[in-house]
Amino acid sequence: MSSAILNEAYERFRGTGPEWGESRLTNHGPMAVEVLVRRGHEDAVHRWVDAYAHRLDDLPSAREPIGDANWREALGDGDRVGDWAGYFTRQVAERPWREVLAVWWPRLLPGVLAGTTHAVIRVGHAVRTLLADDGNAVAAAELAQGLAFWGARSLGMPVAAEPRGDLDPGEAMARVPRVPSQDGPVRARLGQLPGLAGWPEAVAALRPALTPDEVPARLEALVDAATLRYLTHGHASPVILVHTATAPNAVLHTLPALPRELWVPSLSAIWAACAGVQAAFEPVEAAPRDALPEAPAHPDALHDVIEAAVAHGDEHVIKFTDTAAEVFTRTGHPDALAAATRVRLLLAR
Repeated sequence: MSSAILNEAYERFRGTGPEWGESRLTNHGPMAVEVLVRRGHEDAVHRWVDAYAHRLDDLPSAREPIGDANWREALGDGDRVGDWAGYFTRQVAERPWREVLAVWWPRLLPGVLAGTTHAVIRVGHAVRTLLADDGNAVAAAELAQGLAFWGARSLGMPVAAEPRGDLDPGEAMARVPRVPSQDGPVRARLGQLPGLAGWPEAVAALRPALTPDEVPARLEALVDAATLRYLTHGHASPVILVHTATAPNAVLHTLPALPRELWVPSLSAIWAACAGVQAAFEPVEAAPRDALPEAPAHPDALHDVIEAAVAHGDEHVIKFTDTAAEVFTRTGHPDALAAATRVRLLLAR
């Protein structure tokens, strides 16, 4: 990975806010450029940033410093994202980034739905950079921005349950009920979960990880299942539903930087969040198989799918294709590449 080019891109995004526009769309810039560099497309980074960055808003100004005595009252206050950014920027400048992450991950984990899981995804991409380049101060500053977004937009599940069943992720996802009205913002949709018949049982049906050693494989299976499910169910909300795969993948790649005692609760939290997104946005009926793209089957299929995502340029296409490529590499399942083709078609420009 070329740290110089990625750091230049991170610096270009440093003064931008985590959201932009009246609809508070998420700033995906730092996440997408991390994928481009890691996948060997450094030559596309600056051109991609040039095309993307003009839409972004500036990072809001700080209002009141956040510290150990008052952080709880600022949690979930989107108007204080500038305060959170100042706080975490100071933290990673004064302490090793791993220490900051270890302290704040369990504090932020109950609100992992922040930004419809975009915050934990942004943190995950920054951690991947830091795990490859531990002393990278620019990447640590990007981690601070991701944590600030998470703190400001912290959003907890209205009701959930701990996994205690015997179902694999694909089977458990098939049991998730849908909210009565899949309309409106995410808070309104998730607000229907407490009265939704079968919701707690569906979340509890997942086979739990009994020890930290079991968590990586459980997360991999969740990412695999969500990626394949996107092929058949992603059409109802093509943007939001990519996060049922990319969010657990972000947690998976953050595990090596976390204390092991945080691994099991991380699996439980991200599973509940992904099930909540599924309940709120996913259609009941799968798309007909004959309406879905076939996976490319030639020897260079994986390479060509990644190239096509980069050429397409959409930030969600780039990030989801990165996850789908990992799933294909891990499992050899051709539908992972078909899912990457599907997201590109659904988000055609």
